[in-house]
Amino acid sequence: MDAVNDAANHTAEPVPGPRSADTTGDADHHGGNRLYPRVTSFRARRSALTPTQQRSWDKMWPSIGRDVADEPLDADAWFGRTAPLIIEIGCGTGTATAAMAQAEPDFNLVGIEVYTPGLAQLVQRIERENIENIRLLRGDAVDVLENMVAPESLTGVRVFFPDPWPKARHHKRRLLQPATMTLIASRLRPGGVLHVATDHADYAEHIAEVGAGESQFIGLNEVTGGNSDEYRENAPIGFERPITKFENKGLRAGSAITEFIWGKIES
Repeated sequence: MDAVNDAANHTAEPVPGPRSADTTGDADHHGGNRLYPRVTSFRARRSALTPTQQRSWDKMWPSIGRDVADEPLDADAWFGRTAPLIIEIGCGTGTATAAMAQAEPDFNLVGIEVYTPGLAQLVQRIERENIENIRLLRGDAVDVLENMVAPESLTGVRVFFPDPWPKARHHKRRLLQPATMTLIASRLRPGGVLHVATDHADYAEHIAEVGAGESQFIGLNEVTGGNSDEYRENAPIGFERPITKFENKGLRAGSAITEFIWGKIES
């Protein structure tokens, strides 16, 4: 399986420090309580940056990147402007992230990733193409949502091609579980959008089930029981997603992409 932001979700390294998430797969899921480490959806791999990546990282990271921490995120101050905020979970090497940021200059986009070399590739592109509306967080996305993002503060959340953890004994590692869907919904503002894509059929069935079970969501596209033509024009973020060369390779090999788009119900 390979797709848009594959590096983020398949070969990730945890951020070192006292809040590094458990990656053994043996802990039960108890939310963010570190007395009971949460089973994360990534696995560790060491990988060094190239010299050119390191130079770009040293120059850019202090202003556009941060490690995940237990402190509220002041996005307006970080971006230097007030704009609708979109979070992308698992931005990987950032091919889609950069393209969407450039297509949506009126949005502030925060990419969350645990794999440093993937982030470094995106940092290089941000520098090279002078992309001003991307900021990056290195660490566990659930920690970000639990501890850094205020309720009802996000206009959109994107999760493109998360690791499907296909073996049954690893299913508890899948990111999109009922508790995570509820957490995402709580961070979206009323009318905000969750956009998910996967090329793994079994995971697609799982995502459909947990999404349908989240009472704060309404389906906005056909897969989720909605009508995309009806909602597309007035949705706060676009429904389009760039297709990368990796995804095209999968499509040519016969992979089927399933896209889920939900909106948070407006009271």
